[in-house]
Amino acid sequence: MSGAPGGAGPRLVLATHNQGKLRELRELLRGHVPGLDVEAQVVDAAAVGGPDVVEDGVTFGENSLLKARAVAAATGLVAVADDSGLSVDVLGGAPGIFSARWAGRHGDDRANLELLLAQLADVRDEHRGAAFVCAAALVVPANQGDAAREHVEYGELKGTLLREPRGEGGFGYDPILRPDGLDRSCAELTREEKNAISHRGQAFRALLPAIVEALS
Repeated sequence: MSGAPGGAGPRLVLATHNQGKLRELRELLRGHVPGLDVEAQVVDAAAVGGPDVVEDGVTFGENSLLKARAVAAATGLVAVADDSGLSVDVLGGAPGIFSARWAGRHGDDRANLELLLAQLADVRDEHRGAAFVCAAALVVPANQGDAAREHVEYGELKGTLLREPRGEGGFGYDPILRPDGLDRSCAELTREEKNAISHRGQAFRALLPAIVEALS
C-alpha cells in the first residue's frame, strides 16, 4: 500500500489529464475503500507532478501499463491508467490506439470525429459496426523489499456508428456510437447510464478488486 492510510494526501493517481476519466474513477471507487476521500485522495497526474509518457506501445494493454508504471515510479503512489479507443470493423480495427490523434493532433475530438465520419460516408448502415475498447492497468510500486505488482483488465462496448453526431454528453467519439440494444448515442446517455455499460466502466469494475486490495 502507498500513501498514508486515512491521511489527507493522495493515495491513488490516475495517469491522465482528462477530467472526465478522473470523475468516472472517483464515482466507481466511492464507498468501496473505508476512509478514502475520493475527491482529495484520488487525483490525476497533474496534481502530483506525474511525468508525460510516450505511448509507444502497439496495444491498448501495453500503453496502459506504460503510463501506470511511469506514474507509480515517479510518485511512489498506487497508479492506475487506461488506454482506450474506437475499433471500427470496416477499418480493420482502426483508429484503435490512434483514436485520440486520428486527425493528426492529439485530443482534437471534433477533428477526429469529422474525419472518421468522412471516411465512412459511403459505408452502408449494416457495415458500420464498431466498438469502444479499453485496457485498464494498475501498478502498485515496490515497497519495503516487495516487488511492484501489476494487473490489467479489459472492457468492450459494441455498437453501430451513426452518420452524424448526437448528444452533448461524454467526449471523444461518444456522439457517433450507438450501443447495441439502445436507440441513443453514448453522448445522449446520462452519466450513470454510460458508466453502467461503458468499455471503461467494464475495465475499471474488473480492476476494482485489485485497486481496493492495493488501498486497503
